Amino acid sequence: MSEPAVSQRAAAKPVEFQTSPQHYHHWKLTVEGAVATLAMDVQEDLPLVEGYKLKLNSYDLGVDIELADGINRIRFEHPGVRVVVVKSLKPKMFCAGANIYMLGTSSHPFKVNFCKFTNETRCAIEDASQYSGLRFVAALNGTCAGGGYELALACDEIYLVDDGNSAVSLPEVPLLGVLPGTGGLTRLVDKRKVRRDRADVFCTLAEGIKGKRAKEWGLVDDVFPTSRFEAEVNSRVNQSLQTMPPTQTAQGVRLSPLEVQGTADAREYRYVSLKLDRAGRVAHLTLRAPEEKQPETPEGILEAGDRYWPLRAYRELDDALLHLRINESEIGLVCLRTVGELAVIREVDTVLWKNREHWLVREILLHMARVLRRLDLTAKSFFTLVEAGSCFAGNLLELAWAGDRVYMRNDPGKDVQISVSALNGGVLPMSNGLSRLQSRFLKNPEQVERVMNHSEPVGAEEALEMGLVTVAPDSLDWDDEIRLAIEERRSLSPDALTGLEASLRFAGPESTDTKIFGRLTAWQNWIFQRPNAVGEHGALTNYGKPTKGKFDFRRT
Repeated sequence: MSEPAVSQRAAAKPVEFQTSPQHYHHWKLTVEGAVATLAMDVQEDLPLVEGYKLKLNSYDLGVDIELADGINRIRFEHPGVRVVVVKSLKPKMFCAGANIYMLGTSSHPFKVNFCKFTNETRCAIEDASQYSGLRFVAALNGTCAGGGYELALACDEIYLVDDGNSAVSLPEVPLLGVLPGTGGLTRLVDKRKVRRDRADVFCTLAEGIKGKRAKEWGLVDDVFPTSRFEAEVNSRVNQSLQTMPPTQTAQGVRLSPLEVQGTADAREYRYVSLKLDRAGRVAHLTLRAPEEKQPETPEGILEAGDRYWPLRAYRELDDALLHLRINESEIGLVCLRTVGELAVIREVDTVLWKNREHWLVREILLHMARVLRRLDLTAKSFFTLVEAGSCFAGNLLELAWAGDRVYMRNDPGKDVQISVSALNGGVLPMSNGLSRLQSRFLKNPEQVERVMNHSEPVGAEEALEMGLVTVAPDSLDWDDEIRLAIEERRSLSPDALTGLEASLRFAGPESTDTKIFGRLTAWQNWIFQRPNAVGEHGALTNYGKPTKGKFDFRRT
C-alpha cells in the first residue's frame, strides 16, 4: 500500500488528547444520583480526519478519546456514581466497531497505536470496576460488532435486545483477515470463560450470534425483548445499586484543561517538559517536583483539586506520552529526567500513603498507576538519567524503573541520590500485577524487602550494589557513556526493539492485561502488515469494494 493520507494529515495536524463533555461530538455523559450514562451517538460527518464517514456508530481515535475522558471524569468529578450504563442513542445499533475505512487508510504505526489506546480505555473501565467500586453495564439495543462488542466485554454486565435481528459478533477474521484489536479474544475466554470450541465458532461467524443462543454461550448475561429492554436494564441497575456500598457524599474534583505551550520541537507543561530531537530520533522528557507547598490532609487535597502535584503532573505526563505515541512515530528513544528535591517527593508520597483510603487519594494513586503502565506499554525505548538535581524518589523512582535502563551519575560531590518510599511497595503495579521492584528482583525476592526497609537516600555506588540502577558511570565517563548508549540504541531496528522491549518489560506471571498487550504487539505488528490483510488483494484493502480479498493460503 502507498503511504495513506491519514498519517500524512495527522503529521500536519497533531492529534490532541484533551477534551471535556461540553466539547464531545460523539458521546453524551449524564449523571443522575448514583447512575451515570455514557450514551454513544457518533456523528458520521465528524471523523478525526477527513476521508471517511463514521457510519453506524463506528469509531475512530477521536471517538475513543472522548470515551476515555468520560470514564476519567466519572471517577474524579462524580464520586457518588456507582453504576455506569454504556448505551447507544441510535435505533437498533449499538456499535459497528472500529471504522474499517479509517483502518484501511491509516499508516501501520497509527493502526497499532489506535488499537493500543482503545484497549487501554477498556482496561480503565475494568480498573474502575476492580478498585473504584463502579459497575459498568452494557445495554446493547441493537447490532454490536467488532470493537463495539469488545467495549461491551470490558463491562461487568452485558444485556442484548432480543428483536430477532440484533447480534453480537467479532467478525474481523472472516471479513478483514485480521484479529479483534482490543482484547476481544482474550476477554472472551479468560474473562467471560466462553468455551474454546464455541469461541472458535463465534469468531468465524461474520453474522455473529443473537438472542437466547448468545446468552446460552455466555456471550451476554441476558436478553430482553424490545418492549421491555429499557425497563429490564433499569431493573438490573437498581438491583446492583441495592447490593453496593453507600455512595460518596463528597464533592468531586473538576479536571480543568491542561496548560501546554507547544512549538515545533517541544511541549511545555506546568510540571513536564518534552523536547524533541527529530534528527537524532530522540526525545527528552523531564518531570519537575513542585516548588509550592503541597497539602498534607484530604481536605487540603480536595481544595487543591486538579492543581495538586500528583494529579496535575501525571495528567501532563499522560498527555506527553500519548503525543509521542501518535504524533512522533519516528522518535525511538526517550530520555527520562527529573528536577527537584528528593525530600519534596518523599513528603508527597507520605501524604498519599497515609491517606490512601480516602476516595480522592485512591483515585489519584490509581491514575498514577495507569499512566506508569501507559509508559510501560509505549513502543519506545526509555533510558532514565539520574543526575545532579534529580528527584527520583518514590513515585518518580517508579518512573525510573519503568525505563529499559537506569544510568546514575557517580559524582559524590554533587549529592546524586535516589530514594524509595512506601509507594514502591505495590501501590503502583505493572500490568502483570507485580510492583516494579518485584518484577526487577524475580530471582531474589528477598531483595524487595531489603530495599523497602532502606529508608534513607542512597548514592550511585550503593544503588548499583542494591540492583536499583543499571550503570553508574563517574563524572569523567558520563557524557561519553550516555552519548554512546544513545547512538547505539538509535542504530538498531525499531521493529526488533519493539519486540525486545515488549518481551522483557513484563517478567513474571501473566495477567489478562499482559496477554492482551503482548499478543497485540505481536499479531498487530505482523497480521496488519501481511498481504492477506493489507496487500493489493488483501481483505482489509478490498473491504467495501466490489472485489473480494484473495488469500495466500500457505500457513506460516
